[in-house]
Amino acid sequence: MPSRTPLPPHRRLPLLVTSDGDLLDELLRLAAAGGTEVELAADPAAARARWLPAPLVLIGSDQAQACLRARLPRRPRTVLVGRSGQLDPGAEIAELIGAEHVATLPAAEPWLVDRFAECGSDQGRQADARIVAVLGGRGGAGASVLAGGLAVTAARARLRTLLVDADPLGGGLDLVLGWEQLEGLRWPALTDTDGRVDPPSLVRALPSRGDLVVLSWDRGDLLHLPAQAMAATVDAARRGRDVVVIDLPRQLDDAALVALQAADRTLVVVPAELRATAAAARVVATAALHCGDLAVIVRGPAPGRLKAAEVARALGLPLAGTLRPEPALPRGLERGEAPAAAGKGPLAALCQRIVGELTGVPTAGAA
Repeated sequence: MPSRTPLPPHRRLPLLVTSDGDLLDELLRLAAAGGTEVELAADPAAARARWLPAPLVLIGSDQAQACLRARLPRRPRTVLVGRSGQLDPGAEIAELIGAEHVATLPAAEPWLVDRFAECGSDQGRQADARIVAVLGGRGGAGASVLAGGLAVTAARARLRTLLVDADPLGGGLDLVLGWEQLEGLRWPALTDTDGRVDPPSLVRALPSRGDLVVLSWDRGDLLHLPAQAMAATVDAARRGRDVVVIDLPRQLDDAALVALQAADRTLVVVPAELRATAAAARVVATAALHCGDLAVIVRGPAPGRLKAAEVARALGLPLAGTLRPEPALPRGLERGEAPAAAGKGPLAALCQRIVGELTGVPTAGAA
């Protein structure tokens, strides 16, 4: 399969949600004064796909009630904006939609220029981390093993890597790596996070070895993962890591949608079986609404001789690669050996190619 061109640097722009032309003109003027470009959405439906990844969201008072009815997930750095004497934004509706601030123009103009300037400063720094999400087309498809292999491969290439376990029912990615005994915070200790997280502090707090850091679940009570916590974690990872690998649940909750929408590429792992393909079609239909680059990895064996190209064609997705059976892999996992750690075998070869395509950094033969 021909190699893909490395993805361009990821740019996240502030999002303006308003259909008020006069208010929009004023906000565009303030964004220009702050030195940043913006994305525009006339209503919540148009805003939904960009809602969570945006570094800053400004909701015009004309769309406040519509955003409330749309039940968009709460997120950090959201501002309700209006003009004095014309649909003044209120604290009550701001609280209901999860806005952290209420800005009334023209009094709030200097403050908004500063907020836009912060986003412009972020755009001018070094390129963000590359984010790849992995999703199982059915239960037991092998998505967690692929996610672990990708993270291990990236770290072997001396890329600062964060592996994120977004599946509370997955058993814990620290087990996949054989890291369950390593000290460090797990998700339950971070679920109250609702703002910016300092990247060095996050890295120091999590289990790590070399360039690989893991954010996983513990074996305690099952907790709901707030979207705000995932948004803050992804934001910190973008600013402090080179590669982020996220293992997603098949049932996409708000936190999983944050991760999915932030991903530069999403890979769906599907066994080469008819029923698995049918199950994956449901997963793909949902995931495709929230990501722009979705591809399939087909895992053998194929009991009915179903070809990888046929699975990809049935799902309407490009084929990103195949995984041949690797009998030594499950035995190694049972012994606590991280997937692809030796850099050899079908999984390691596939992970090397994917990481290389994603980052432009050669990975084969990395020490």
